[in-house]
Amino acid sequence: MNAAVENPYWMPFTANRDFNKKPRVISGASGHWYTAQDGTKLYDTFSGLWTTGLGHCHPKIVEAVQKQVATLDYCITFQVTNDKALALAERVTGMAPDGISHCFFTNSGSESVDTALKIALGYHRARGEGNRTRLIGREKGYHGVNFGGMSVGGMVPNRKVFSAALLPGVDHLRHTLDIERNAFSRGLPEHGAELAEDLERLCLLHDGSNIAAVIVEPVVGSAGVVPPPVGYLERLREICDAHGILLIFDEVIAAFGRLGEPFGATRFGVTPDIITTAKGLTNGVIPMGAVLVKDEIYDAFMNGPAHMIELFHGYTYSGHPVAAAAGLATMDVYEEEGTFEQARGLEQHFEDLLHSFTDHDHVIDVRNFGLMGSIEMASRPGAPGQRGMEVHKRCFWDEHMVVRNGMDILQFSPFLNSDPDEMEQSFVKLRRVLDAVE
Repeated sequence: MNAAVENPYWMPFTANRDFNKKPRVISGASGHWYTAQDGTKLYDTFSGLWTTGLGHCHPKIVEAVQKQVATLDYCITFQVTNDKALALAERVTGMAPDGISHCFFTNSGSESVDTALKIALGYHRARGEGNRTRLIGREKGYHGVNFGGMSVGGMVPNRKVFSAALLPGVDHLRHTLDIERNAFSRGLPEHGAELAEDLERLCLLHDGSNIAAVIVEPVVGSAGVVPPPVGYLERLREICDAHGILLIFDEVIAAFGRLGEPFGATRFGVTPDIITTAKGLTNGVIPMGAVLVKDEIYDAFMNGPAHMIELFHGYTYSGHPVAAAAGLATMDVYEEEGTFEQARGLEQHFEDLLHSFTDHDHVIDVRNFGLMGSIEMASRPGAPGQRGMEVHKRCFWDEHMVVRNGMDILQFSPFLNSDPDEMEQSFVKLRRVLDAVE
């Protein structure tokens, strides 16, 4: 098959026609490097897709998966479970903020979000408040691509084709990106905490007693890395408490070390009622997600005849034994290698490297928090996204590294155990590319 002419694989979030002209194909990986199909080594600046903080093909995780698939490859997930799923649930909830002692396994971040929304609605109904059906998301929020997540999400290209079929009864808070006041902020921006008051406005509009949940990313990821303004998350928590609204943190990206702690909730000192996770749960090795809930949410479902199912929801592969084995090995490595402490130790170096681009003619903003960062470039007149795509391709072909672009925003998600010299060299190469791009 000539991939440049015919490619049966319809790739996700990809300009397929452009890709097929000159395919960028990876055939191997080890540590912090990919191997292209022609044998070229490529430095990975995005640790997979926010997923692989420990590096690719970590030997302990590889061994655990190999052993598990030869021991128990699959186990029915309804009314029966497997030992690895039980063990992983205990490990994950043991890392969670106080009062969160149960988790529900899924297969992805998208599934985790839809699961969390269903749990929120079911919780209120179980407590006799079935009137609480309204869901609140936020502009620029990314909560996966299933219909629930798209509905509460706030990324226009993901929503517009499917707008007629999105969930009713959904509103959105304004986003907190304010380049005019916060451009080139290091860490949390100073301005914007007052935007949390949008939630009070929606409570006045709909009456807070009709709102089930608010869902936000602690740090916006896919829309271009937007850290929350100082005090913003704390104020959301206060408003939710005042109106009996559940607060959901979508930590599919933030959890498991990306912010130098087990959870973003831990880093910010703000405990939500529900946390969604995926990605770093298994280091990206096997697809898996988890939804963590406060004890009172779980307890609310545990009513009625004991032989009856309490939550009519789940997936064929919930708590898959091979995925759970990968998750357990990942948790072991995090602990044994001090990964979260390593990540915190890299933050200042990463921040300095990112902000070294503040002087570049193409750059209009740089944002960062933890090991999440972005460099936003000005768009070419009449051609939004073109400059970012050119940078992505030039980095791949000319500088042998993989850089993610979301339109004209370059996004960075370094390995939690990055080599500082390798990280620095990647930004030297990036500057060469930005200098060469018109």
